[in-house]
Amino acid sequence: MKNVIDIEGHKAVVAFDPDIRLFRGEFLGLAGGADFYADTVDALYDEGRTSLRVFLDMCREKGIEPRRSYSGRFNVRLAPETHAAAAIAAAANDLSLNEWVAEAIETAAKQG
Repeated sequence: MKNVIDIEGHKAVVAFDPDIRLFRGEFLGLAGGADFYADTVDALYDEGRTSLRVFLDMCREKGIEPRRSYSGRFNVRLAPETHAAAAIAAAANDLSLNEWVAEAIETAAKQG
Protein backbone atom coordinates (compact mmCIF):
# COMPACT_ATOMS: atom_id res chain seq x y z
CA MET A 1 0.00 0.00 0.00
CA LYS A 2 1.19 3.49 -0.74
CA ASN A 3 1.61 6.13 1.91
CA VAL A 4 -1.76 7.81 2.36
CA ILE A 5 -2.33 10.83 4.58
CA ASP A 6 -5.48 12.67 5.59
CA ILE A 7 -5.68 16.42 5.18
CA GLU A 8 -8.93 17.98 6.36
CA GLY A 9 -10.89 14.85 5.49
CA HIS A 10 -9.33 14.38 2.06
CA LYS A 11 -6.93 11.51 1.33
CA ALA A 12 -3.65 12.09 -0.46
CA VAL A 13 -1.00 9.64 -1.57
CA VAL A 14 2.56 10.68 -0.74
CA ALA A 15 5.89 9.63 -2.23
CA PHE A 16 9.46 10.86 -2.28
CA ASP A 17 10.75 12.00 -5.67
CA PRO A 18 14.52 11.48 -5.67
CA ASP A 19 14.98 13.41 -8.92
CA ILE A 20 13.84 16.68 -7.36
CA ARG A 21 14.57 15.64 -3.75
CA LEU A 22 11.07 16.54 -2.55
CA PHE A 23 8.06 14.78 -1.12
CA ARG A 24 5.07 14.88 -3.47
CA GLY A 25 1.46 14.57 -2.42
CA GLU A 26 -1.51 14.05 -4.68
CA PHE A 27 -5.12 14.18 -3.52
CA LEU A 28 -7.31 11.20 -4.34
CA GLY A 29 -10.93 11.33 -5.47
CA LEU A 30 -10.97 14.98 -6.49
CA ALA A 31 -12.39 16.16 -9.82
CA GLY A 32 -9.10 17.70 -10.88
CA GLY A 33 -5.42 17.66 -10.20
CA ALA A 34 -4.42 18.93 -6.80
CA ASP A 35 -0.85 18.04 -5.95
CA PHE A 36 1.74 19.56 -3.64
CA TYR A 37 5.46 19.37 -2.88
CA ALA A 38 7.68 19.98 0.15
CA ASP A 39 11.03 19.06 1.59
CA THR A 40 9.84 18.02 5.07
CA VAL A 41 6.85 16.13 6.40
CA ASP A 42 5.55 19.15 8.33
CA ALA A 43 5.91 21.35 5.27
CA LEU A 44 4.14 18.70 3.18
CA TYR A 45 1.07 18.89 5.42
CA ASP A 46 1.16 22.71 5.28
CA GLU A 47 1.46 22.68 1.49
CA GLY A 48 -1.30 20.08 1.28
CA ARG A 49 -3.67 22.27 3.29
CA THR A 50 -2.83 25.27 1.10
CA SER A 51 -3.23 23.30 -2.14
CA LEU A 52 -6.56 21.88 -0.95
CA ARG A 53 -7.87 25.31 0.06
CA VAL A 54 -6.92 26.80 -3.32
CA PHE A 55 -8.52 23.89 -5.16
CA LEU A 56 -11.75 24.04 -3.14
CA ASP A 57 -11.96 27.84 -3.51
CA MET A 58 -11.54 27.52 -7.28
CA CYS A 59 -14.30 24.88 -7.39
CA ARG A 60 -16.63 27.14 -5.39
CA GLU A 61 -15.93 30.10 -7.68
CA LYS A 62 -16.60 28.04 -10.81
CA GLY A 63 -19.54 26.10 -9.36
CA ILE A 64 -17.73 22.77 -9.80
CA GLU A 65 -18.27 19.76 -7.54
CA PRO A 66 -14.80 19.15 -6.04
CA ARG A 67 -15.14 15.39 -5.58
CA ARG A 68 -14.91 13.12 -8.60
CA SER A 69 -18.21 11.42 -9.36
CA TYR A 70 -18.40 7.66 -9.70
CA SER A 71 -21.15 5.78 -11.50
CA GLY A 72 -20.92 2.66 -9.36
CA ARG A 73 -20.14 0.57 -12.43
CA PHE A 74 -16.81 -0.73 -13.65
CA ASN A 75 -15.55 -3.72 -15.60
CA VAL A 76 -13.23 -6.21 -14.02
CA ARG A 77 -11.15 -8.54 -16.13
CA LEU A 78 -10.16 -11.81 -14.50
CA ALA A 79 -8.48 -15.00 -15.53
CA PRO A 80 -11.20 -17.53 -16.44
CA GLU A 81 -10.17 -19.72 -13.49
CA THR A 82 -10.55 -16.80 -11.09
CA HIS A 83 -13.94 -15.90 -12.58
CA ALA A 84 -15.12 -19.51 -12.12
CA ALA A 85 -13.82 -19.68 -8.54
CA ALA A 86 -15.54 -16.39 -7.67
CA ALA A 87 -18.84 -17.52 -9.21
CA ILE A 88 -18.70 -20.77 -7.22
CA ALA A 89 -17.83 -18.94 -3.98
CA ALA A 90 -20.70 -16.51 -4.55
CA ALA A 91 -23.19 -19.30 -5.20
CA ALA A 92 -21.95 -21.22 -2.16
CA ASN A 93 -22.75 -18.13 -0.08
CA ASP A 94 -26.18 -17.73 -1.72
CA LEU A 95 -25.07 -14.46 -3.34
CA SER A 96 -24.99 -13.23 -6.90
CA LEU A 97 -21.50 -12.74 -8.27
CA ASN A 98 -22.10 -8.99 -8.20
CA GLU A 99 -23.13 -9.07 -4.51
CA TRP A 100 -20.14 -11.25 -3.63
CA VAL A 101 -17.69 -8.94 -5.44
CA ALA A 102 -19.29 -5.83 -3.88
CA GLU A 103 -18.91 -7.33 -0.39
CA ALA A 104 -15.28 -8.25 -1.06
CA ILE A 105 -14.49 -4.76 -2.32
CA GLU A 106 -16.30 -3.07 0.58
CA THR A 107 -14.34 -5.19 3.08
CA ALA A 108 -11.02 -4.47 1.38
CA ALA A 109 -11.78 -0.73 1.10
CA LYS A 110 -12.53 -0.49 4.83
CA GLN A 111 -9.16 -2.08 5.59
CA GLY A 112 -7.51 0.70 3.67
